[in-house]
Amino acid sequence: MANIKSQKKRILTNAKDAERNKAVKSELRTRVKTAVKAVGTDDTDEAVRMAVKRLDMAAAKGIIHPNQAARRKSRLMKRINADS
Repeated sequence: MANIKSQKKRILTNAKDAERNKAVKSELRTRVKTAVKAVGTDDTDEAVRMAVKRLDMAAAKGIIHPNQAARRKSRLMKRINADS
């Protein structure tokens, strides 16, 4: 355990941030899975739009790298276009 007061605070805030990031990343995986499962149904457009929106938001907030968001969106679109 750290002895420095500011480092003790950083440990707490890092844990809080990690927990938040974990939740966002989990939601990203869920949204992408939902979008892939929705292919061929009426919900496809909405599910894909929400997945792309969440990826963009995560990249904007620094939770994932912008290139990772672009790559994941590209792969999602390839899967959807191949299946439809």
